[in-house]
Amino acid sequence: LGEATAAQVESLRRYAELTVRVGANVQPDQDVVVTCLIEHAEVARAVAREAYRAGARHVVVLYSDLHLRRAAIELGPEEELGWSPPYLLDWMRRWPDERPALIALTGNPDPDLLSELDPALVGRADPREIRALMSTAIAARRFNWSIVSAPNAGWASQVFGEPDVERLWEAVATATRLDEPDPVAAWRAHIEKLVARAALLDERRFDALRFRGPGTDLTVGLIPGAHWCTAAEETETGIEHIPNLPTEEVFTTPDWRRTEGVVRSTLPLVAAGTRVSDLVVRFEGGKIVAVNATAGAEIIREQVAVDDQAAYLGEIALVDGSSAVKRTGLVFCDTLFDENAACHIAVGQAYK
Repeated sequence: LGEATAAQVESLRRYAELTVRVGANVQPDQDVVVTCLIEHAEVARAVAREAYRAGARHVVVLYSDLHLRRAAIELGPEEELGWSPPYLLDWMRRWPDERPALIALTGNPDPDLLSELDPALVGRADPREIRALMSTAIAARRFNWSIVSAPNAGWASQVFGEPDVERLWEAVATATRLDEPDPVAAWRAHIEKLVARAALLDERRFDALRFRGPGTDLTVGLIPGAHWCTAAEETETGIEHIPNLPTEEVFTTPDWRRTEGVVRSTLPLVAAGTRVSDLVVRFEGGKIVAVNATAGAEIIREQVAVDDQAAYLGEIALVDGSSAVKRTGLVFCDTLFDENAACHIAVGQAYK
């Protein structure tokens, strides 16, 4: 932390504590795996210390580097894009039985690093087998897990136009309720409110949702008896956790066959490490049939072409105006935050 003040050090410790004890809810004698970029090291170290304080047996930090991803896309063999290292796959295949707590750090330190590369290749660069393995295990509720942010100079520059990391930390503290006198109590009250909201939606048994706004007229059909959920999750063994810090949404699985119309994203997205701006998507018969954007459209086109179901909706989420993220008045240029400032949709694998 260099010349960090004692107050800044304590703030980072409390943030890591919130991540470990409320987000992932690390259990005594549980292994913990932290995935992050090398620029997230300060936060990763703080999380590791708090995980050990919570009784973790081992903490393993898996560092990635966007510059290595760029090298693979720019100079490596195209047919190897999306390769998953066998040694990591062998280890991760044991996770559903070993059940570590998983903590992922986000916050792009170099948002433009991949922007000049072929978007189609960037969209194929995620390790496919690792992603599929993790999606299956998480859907089966094998892990207590959480995604949190790691403020850094590059991310701050994208938000504010200057590397004001302290200001970004203040915004993150507001969005995650870390600035409350008792953040843990504040989160419990917030989750109770979201759970009550989801229960109310369940009672109403809506058949469809319609979204209207500038550039948007979208109707999303719902499944009869669909259950509305919050980000308060529980593993199959009963460990409660909050997968996203922050979270402001209630969400459900729509009827993938009944989405019609056009939707415009009012906030930028970061997909495969690349900024997607002014995204407009058109649906017919539930399927995405057109994708346009002023930047990054090819990234989304690649993602929705991954398999036969990738172009259909898997999630519809509602966020209201009381959102702590929305109250900051910022565009964070990070999906973890920006999806919690507005209603949103997601394509691909649904919630059972």
